[in-house]
Amino acid sequence: MTSRIGFFLLAAALLVVSLICVGEGVQLVATGKPLGIGIGLGAFVIPPIGVWFLWQTVRFGRASERLAKQLEAEGGLPVDELERTAGGRIDRASADAVFARRKAEAEAAPDDWRAFFRLAVAYADAGDTPRARKAMQHAIKLHSTTEPAEPARSTA
Repeated sequence: MTSRIGFFLLAAALLVVSLICVGEGVQLVATGKPLGIGIGLGAFVIPPIGVWFLWQTVRFGRASERLAKQLEAEGGLPVDELERTAGGRIDRASADAVFARRKAEAEAAPDDWRAFFRLAVAYADAGDTPRARKAMQHAIKLHSTTEPAEPARSTA
């Protein structure tokens, strides 16, 4: 739940910064000076880029959540088998052992989105967020190409 609150706070901050950017851009263009116009037009480019990144993050989160729900319904979510220190931190050796097993599973089944989902969780547990994200993106891609599309819902 904390990550959702953080997301909404960042989204609100993006909105505020976008409004400020556009306002400043308008003022700079209104100066009529070539440099002000150039910088002002540049300020108009920043909000769409921020919104695009926000949209990509939302799509990634929703797709990841959809995969997690399907895997949970199938009973295939990875079990937390990691050892922890007295302070509650994940033991590095334990995370490395689980990661090695998950990586071998993904290499043995390169077309199975479930294996890559579990690999992404193992990467995250090992503290390698960029690789966790790439593995999850690969799982999402595999899921979208191998699973049949959900039937369209009627609005009648």
